[in-house]
Amino acid sequence: MRTTVHFVIAAALWLAAPARADLAAAKAEPNLEKRSRAALENANQALRKAKDVYAADTKEAAVLLEEVAESVEVSGDALRATGKNPSRNPKHFKYAEIATRDLARKLDHFAKDVDEADRELVEQAKARVQRIQDEILHGIMGKKK
Repeated sequence: MRTTVHFVIAAALWLAAPARADLAAAKAEPNLEKRSRAALENANQALRKAKDVYAADTKEAAVLLEEVAESVEVSGDALRATGKNPSRNPKHFKYAEIATRDLARKLDHFAKDVDEADRELVEQAKARVQRIQDEILHGIMGKKK
């Protein structure tokens, strides 16, 4: 019984917590590789929250979808700022490529679950995520310098 109560309280706090604070914390991370990873984790959290609140509040879901796209862009910017060649040092770039591919897949599934009127919001976020994923993949697969 106690475990159930703790779980319900934890879930309520998780849903009520402002996701933007996590993105701000990711942006403040001085290590660029860690910033990229934190931004991608924030994107996953924002997408989960968007799916959870969509039925009750489509405007909040739209804000969270914007955060997903913004988080992925922060991740891509952080990786570019490292100045590292993705084909020579692929570790963090490959992690980001896999994470963004997974996000794009989840967004595609989410687009099929939303009303047709709201589908454009999800498709726009998916397009932004795929653009960053394509840039990262092109960097990894490009010529070594």
